[in-house]
Amino acid sequence: MKYKLLAASILATLSTSALSATYQLTELGDFEAAKHTYVTDVSESGHVIGVANGLYNLPIDISYIDFTESSINSAYDAEVTRFKEIDKEITFTLDDIENNDAIYTNADAHTFMVRYLSNLSSNFEYQKISSIIATNYNSGVITEQPLFDIASVDYDGLTRSTSNFYNGVAEDGTTVGWGSAPFDKVSFTPDGETEEETWFTRDFIERGILISADGVEVPFVPEFTEHGGTSKASDIVATDTGYIVVGNVSVSIPAERQTTITDNCDGLDEPVMVCIESLNSRSTRGVFNKTAVKWTLDSAYNVTSTELLGLALTPEEDEDTNPFISNALAVNKNDVAVGFSNTRYFDRDSTILTMPTYFKDGEVVDFINQQDDWQAGKAFAINDNDIVVGYASKGIEGSLIAKFFHHDINTNTTVFPEDYFTSSNSYANDINNQGYIVGEGEVGDTTSTRRSEAFIYKIGDDKITNLNSLLPCFDSDGETSFSYKMVEAKSINENNEVFGVATKTVEKLNSRGEVVTDINGNIQYESVAVAVKLSPIANGEVENCKAPDTEFYERSSASFSWFGLLLLPLVGLRRVFRF
Repeated sequence: MKYKLLAASILATLSTSALSATYQLTELGDFEAAKHTYVTDVSESGHVIGVANGLYNLPIDISYIDFTESSINSAYDAEVTRFKEIDKEITFTLDDIENNDAIYTNADAHTFMVRYLSNLSSNFEYQKISSIIATNYNSGVITEQPLFDIASVDYDGLTRSTSNFYNGVAEDGTTVGWGSAPFDKVSFTPDGETEEETWFTRDFIERGILISADGVEVPFVPEFTEHGGTSKASDIVATDTGYIVVGNVSVSIPAERQTTITDNCDGLDEPVMVCIESLNSRSTRGVFNKTAVKWTLDSAYNVTSTELLGLALTPEEDEDTNPFISNALAVNKNDVAVGFSNTRYFDRDSTILTMPTYFKDGEVVDFINQQDDWQAGKAFAINDNDIVVGYASKGIEGSLIAKFFHHDINTNTTVFPEDYFTSSNSYANDINNQGYIVGEGEVGDTTSTRRSEAFIYKIGDDKITNLNSLLPCFDSDGETSFSYKMVEAKSINENNEVFGVATKTVEKLNSRGEVVTDINGNIQYESVAVAVKLSPIANGEVENCKAPDTEFYERSSASFSWFGLLLLPLVGLRRVFRF
């Protein structure tokens, strides 16, 4: 039944050019190689990029593993216990894995090894595996875009050991992102020992890259390359003469960090790069000083200039011992970049915060008022009218809560609109030139039941509109509840088409991509993330839907067990990728 009074109340304050209609949801494609698909960026000309997560059939190298070691035996004993607790009999032994190719034929054995290696992710004597890949979307077809991964020498296919973050796409389909070097399996003999050991090392931790529509690849190698250096590419804009790309690069190592490296990373007890990796992962800000950067390229993809955009503070060499970081996450056609930077607390120089910033005309502007108790945040997007969107966090009801904002650089005004409720975390991911903002926020009655749902908001309105309220109540049969729940809105174009992430319930698949059944042979189900497009429907009306089925959310919250340590949450990928 159509409830026109509700439609009027929701849409009355929104421009009729976009939201006097419901939305039609279309999946952007099916990808059989992975469990989840996501959108990260969309160009006005229709190029769509993203990532897939939860790869099936991750390759496992067992050639170097000593199956008599206590760690793997203890892990197997815990697995046996876990099976008993769910009234199942374990279907493999460690001998089956070592000698009978069980990881290729037995999904339980494969899942066990994936989990075992994931739990040892900080131990560089074990294989590194990654379940996230970069993807291109084209007319319903999703294809992988390798960044730095290469063919493995130990098994068929890529090493699957690289991080892959695919972030920005220009009007002509040129893309940027960043990733890690693949891990190499090397032999190393510790000082004082006579027996070689197997270690896994890589050449660099992170590096930005540009990939043209026809496959030209341009890595962004930082000038400071000690221990590989670092760089990230977060966004790209096409210009009349080429491209502007923004991100960040390593510029140095703080003196105290360098002393730690000199004292500990001598290559005697472990490979030097392993020591660097360990130090980098143990610190919130890592090993390197990193600053926001803007690369200018010509039409042939040659880097013609590299401009460091700076920090929102001035380091004090004698007092500041930790690394400092700034990062440009987006740039508009006016050459204004936005992102975040370390900055000092307004009345306590020794306290360092990470706050939203914009980079313009050689200045780094920290524009959120700390005196209103805002303590953290990032800016994710900027339109061509120089309006910035993102989030900032402050103490609310005893917790640090994120709230989305829009900031007008020209008038120096910041607005935190009303979101779902007082203690709901909310994030603005994108804004178009008409002033429509999309993002996501928490809904739910209690902290334990909260979930993310996507929203749209027009600058000047009183509050956000949940995009799920603009979708149909039922599937095409008119009886079955609508199959999708929008959890993230990532991008909006000038046609007010919204691209993002929805969840839907499907047959559950194991780590080898096979359908899972219970002990009685009944097919099990799970909620997965899918990349979607929402298109406005002319003259549509908002429908009065019943309350959502709670079973959907129960399945959603329990659907990532088989290799949960490899899976990122359904939401927040952009915030993770663009740190």
